Amino acid sequence: GALGGLGLGLGLWRRQQQAAMAASEEDEEKKEEEELRQRFMAPPVSGLRELRRRRRELRSRMELLIMETQGEVCRALAALDPGASFAVDTWERKEGGGGISCVLQDGEVFEKAGVNVSVVSGLLSEEAARQMRSRGKALKAKDGKLPFCAMGVSSVIHPKNPHVPTMHFNYRYFEIEEADGTKQWWFGGGTDLTPTYLNEEDAVHFHKTLKEACDKHDLKLYPKYKKWCDDYFYIKHRGERRGIGGIFFDDMDSPSKEEVFQFVKSCAKAVVPCYIPIVKRHCHDSFTPEEKQWQQLRRGRYVEFNLVYDRGTKFGLLTPGSRIESILMSLPLTARWEYMHTPPESSKEAEILEVLRNPKDWVH
Repeated sequence: GALGGLGLGLGLWRRQQQAAMAASEEDEEKKEEEELRQRFMAPPVSGLRELRRRRRELRSRMELLIMETQGEVCRALAALDPGASFAVDTWERKEGGGGISCVLQDGEVFEKAGVNVSVVSGLLSEEAARQMRSRGKALKAKDGKLPFCAMGVSSVIHPKNPHVPTMHFNYRYFEIEEADGTKQWWFGGGTDLTPTYLNEEDAVHFHKTLKEACDKHDLKLYPKYKKWCDDYFYIKHRGERRGIGGIFFDDMDSPSKEEVFQFVKSCAKAVVPCYIPIVKRHCHDSFTPEEKQWQQLRRGRYVEFNLVYDRGTKFGLLTPGSRIESILMSLPLTARWEYMHTPPESSKEAEILEVLRNPKDWVH
C-alpha cells in the first residue's frame, strides 16, 4: 500500500514537473515572440508562430533575417531624421503571400526612404519563367506550371542633401519546384552607392565595409561581386554606371544552402555600418541651388536604369498580383531631365562622371 502511494505520489510529482516545464516553455516562447515583435516593423507575412514552428527550415530563417534587416535599417534611418516617421503598410497578395512596405517621405534628412519586405508564392508567370531561362535556368514545368516561393528585403534611400549619396540594397531567396518534385533554389542581392558628388573617403569606407563582410567567407567574393556590380548597374544608352558600385550577385547556389545563407546574412548586417556613418558625416553640409539641380539630373539617370534595365523591377512588373506601389518605391520623389546637359570640364560634376564611366578600385 505504501509503495502504491509512493507510485501515485511520483506520478503526481512528474505531472506537476511536466506542467511546470510546459508553462516555462510557453513563457519563454511568449518572451521570444515579444522580443521579435520589437525588432520587426510589423508582424511577419508567415506569422510568428509558424516561423517558430519551422525555425530550422531555411525559408523561415531567411524570412526572419529579412524582417530583422528591415527593422534595423528603419530604426537607423529614423534616428537620423527624428522629425519624420515611417508609414508601415502591410499588404496581401491574393495569389499567395504578401509584404510590408515601410516608407518615409519629406523628412529633414531623407526626401524618400523605403524599405520593403515581400514573401510571395504561387505559380511563375510565363514571362518570368522566360526571363529566368534566358539566364540559363533549365526549368521543367508540370502542365505548364512552375510553383515558386520568393522572399527578400529591398531598399532605396534618397537623401535631400546632394552631398549625401543615394543607397540601394536588396537580398533575396528564390525557390522553384519542378515537374519531378525537385527544388531549384538560389540567393541574390547586393548593396550599392550612388553619390551626386564624389567623396573618396566615403567611397573607400563603403567598399571596405562590404569587402570585410565578403572576406569572412571567401577572399575571392568581393572582387568578383564588385565587378559584377559595376557591370550590372550599367546604363548602356548613357555609357555610364548608375553609381560607384558595391557588390552584386545572383543565382548563387553553392557551395551549400547554409554557407550561402551565412554569406547573405553577413552582407545584410553590413548595410547599416557601410552607409549610416556617411549620412551622419554629410547630412548637415551646406549646398547651393546648382548642386541641388545636379542631384536632380543624376536622379533622372537612376530612374532610367530602374525602369529600363533593372531585373527586379522587370520581374515585379511581370508577376501577377504584384504590388506596383512597392515595386516603384525605388523611384525618387523628384528628378529632372534637361535637354543636352553637359557639365563644365574639370568641374566637380565632371569628376563624378569620369568615375561612372571608368570604375575604380577603392580598397587597394
